[in-house]
Amino acid sequence: MNAILILTTADSAELARHIANALVEAREAACVSILPGIRSIYRWEGEVCDEGEHLLIIKTAADRYEAVRSRIRQLHTYQVPEVVALPITGGDRDYLAWLFEQVGRH
Repeated sequence: MNAILILTTADSAELARHIANALVEAREAACVSILPGIRSIYRWEGEVCDEGEHLLIIKTAADRYEAVRSRIRQLHTYQVPEVVALPITGGDRDYLAWLFEQVGRH
C-alpha cells in the first residue's frame, strides 16, 4: 500500500478548513495540514495574478486519490483548483500504519 501527499490551495481560511474537515470526516484523508499566508503568482486567463492563499497538505493512501480529487472539485470555489499528488517514498512505520487506519486501509 502506498501513501501520498496531495496539495491544494484555498483563497480563504474558511474554505481551507471546510475542505480539510470534509476530507477527514469522510475518511478520504488521515490528516490535513493548513499553512496560511502563502503567496501564489500564476497566469490565469492571460493575466498574471498575485494572490494570498492557504496551502493544504493532505495525507492519504494512494488509492484514495480520486475520492480526494473529486471532493476538492465538489467543494472548491476555484474553476480549476490545484490538485497535485506526490508519493511518500519513506516514513515512520507507525505513522504510516496510523494513516492507513484512518482512511480505512489496513
